[in-house]
Parts: sequence; structure tokens; C-alpha cells
Amino acid sequence: MRIKIGLDNFEKHWPKKLKGARAGLLVHPASVNRKLEHTVGILLKSRKISLKALFGPQHGIRGETQDNMIEWEGFRDRETGLPVYSLYGRTRKPEKRMLKDIDVLVIDLQDVGSRYYTFIWTMELCVEACQEMGKSVVILDRPNPIGGLITEGPVLDESFKSFVGQRPLPIRHGMTIAEIGLYLKNEYYPSLDLEILPMSGWARKEWFDETGLPWVMPSPNIPIPDTAIVYPGMCLLEGTNLSEGRGTTRPFEIFGAPYIKPDALVKRLNEYKLPGVIFRPLFFQPTFQKHAGKLCGGAQMHIISRKKFKPFKTGVAVIMAARNLYPEDFKWKQPPYEYETEKMPIDILSGTDRLRKYMESGRSLNSMEDWWKEKCGQFNKHVRRKYLIYR
Repeated sequence: MRIKIGLDNFEKHWPKKLKGARAGLLVHPASVNRKLEHTVGILLKSRKISLKALFGPQHGIRGETQDNMIEWEGFRDRETGLPVYSLYGRTRKPEKRMLKDIDVLVIDLQDVGSRYYTFIWTMELCVEACQEMGKSVVILDRPNPIGGLITEGPVLDESFKSFVGQRPLPIRHGMTIAEIGLYLKNEYYPSLDLEILPMSGWARKEWFDETGLPWVMPSPNIPIPDTAIVYPGMCLLEGTNLSEGRGTTRPFEIFGAPYIKPDALVKRLNEYKLPGVIFRPLFFQPTFQKHAGKLCGGAQMHIISRKKFKPFKTGVAVIMAARNLYPEDFKWKQPPYEYETEKMPIDILSGTDRLRKYMESGRSLNSMEDWWKEKCGQFNKHVRRKYLIYR
């Protein structure tokens, strides 16, 4: 095994001060090792800790909820007899009763490299609760599936924070979940007792399919690593009445709406000369979510160079093309969205209202890119680089 994830290093590198500790475990379906053995089973057999409770993020501990923004409630696990606490239901932050019988919370989540993916914010709320109650946190690190070199997109303005972005990060953040954990601790939770079980053998330039690790869907609509590559841009469509392809077999790669003519859309997209991607016109019929059961016109994006491809710029271009071609039909989604009841969904997704206002004012795509590149570069220089574990 050239690459060992944090879970592989658990037995060898578990902190001595926490040996025998009562532990909670935050996991989801992708919390597995190379042999597809789940973290729950591995830690139950370990003599390093005594596993007392399980916690699950959005979509459930085993992927119970298919669609977006569907809450689930806790239960007692039949296999282990352990209580399972939902952090995407009645509460998103662990309550005192959930943490009272544990000494340490172990976090083993596969992130996808985008700021609006909610697992990193579930992690932050766990960190906050653990600091308040004097509990330790141990993060088992995993690869960023879209690599750790490239960043893109606006940095969150905290006046637009929500459950799709609670702290300043670029949309494509280029960090692992443990690196984000270090950032959160040092910038916001300095008294937290945090330990990292890092990976060994992972290089920042590596994409997930270069690691030799098996891909398990971290959530039901990220079925393959290719989906994670386009997600930093195409998730923006959740802030519009465009289908982002939920309810199809290629979510976030397929997009459109009933009012769109595919050939006209692709012609307009081609005018932007976007790097690393080509568009194929198509019709599709989502089985659930937006426009369920209706025939939609649109396109599928095909990545021809993922190193050159700019997912966020591409997502913005898709929205601009649809707005310009169909000004009477295109609409911004209205609140509520991800527990935010006042601010526009597109604004909390982009982490600012500047993107929407720039589009509405007719600003060019390249000039908008200059703006977010500057903000992203400043964050990388002054904040992000301090917390990178892997060089």
C-alpha cells in the first residue's frame, strides 16, 4: 500500500494519552479502508478505544437519504447496539447528552473538495461542541479527491455564512479534511484538544483515481470521482431553477431545464472558450428533484483535461448562458435553502452577493474571474498555506 489513509494508521499512531478512551465516531458510507471494511467495524475490534456512540452527517450514516436537504433522525444500531445520533435532523450540532459519555470524538469523513459540501461544516459544529465540553477530537485524514494543488472561486464573506459555508474558504479549497480541521482549530477554536492521524504516501497533485483507493459514494449524488471534479461549479445550479442533474445517472454533469433548447445553449457555452471541457447537447428527464418527470433540454459536460478545467468558472458560465438566452424563464431560487430563510441560495452558495450582482449587471465572465482569483490568492498566501500537512 503506497498510500495509507488515517484509518490505516489508527493502530500505530493513536495518541497514547487517549488509549482506552470512551469514543464517539462520526462516519458515513465512504468511511472504509482499502478492503472496503467500514471504520465502525475496525474501531469496534480495536483495543485502543471503547466505542460508545455513532454520529452521522447529511444523507445518513449509511446513505439513508437520497435527495438533498432531507433530514433523518437517530436510532439504535442493530448490528452494534450503539446509539446513532443524527447531525442533520433536529440538530446539526452535537448536544451535551450525545457527548456526555465519551472522552473523544473520532471523525472519519470523505470530503469532495468543495466548500459547500456540508461534511466539513458538520465537523466544525462537532469541534465547537467538543471544545465547549472539554472533549478531544481526532481526525482520520483522507485524500482530497480533486487534488490539493488547485483552488478556485470566491472566498466566503462571513456575513453570508450558512451550512454550505461557515468560515472563509474558496469554493474549491484544495485542502484535506484534516487540514481544514487544523485551520478551524487555530483560527477559531484554540483551546480544542485536536489530534490528526495523517495519511502517508499521498501527494497533493494526486487525483482520487490515482491513489489506488476504492471509491465509495460519500453521498448519493456524488456517484463517481468525475462528479467531484465538476461539483465545485455545478452545485451553483442549486441556486437557480436549472436542474443540476439530480434524478439522472450523471448528476452535476448533466444540466438543463424544460425551457432550454440544447443546441442554442451549447453554442452559447462554446463562445466562452472554457478550458478542458466540451459540451454535448441532450434531452433528459429527471426522476426526482427539479422538473421531475418533465422533458428538459440541456447539455452534458465532458472533461477532456481535468488539469486545465475550471469547474467554478464553468458553473458560472452555464448560469450566464441560461440567463442571457432565456431571461423570461430563468429564475434564481428563493429561500429557504439549507436552513437559511432570508438570503438568496445563490448568495450563500457563492459566499457573497457580488457574483449574482455582477451577473445581473452584465459583467464579463473573465472580469469576474479576475475578482475571485485575487481573493483566492490572498487567502492562499495568508491563511491556507499555514495549514497544509502534505507538500
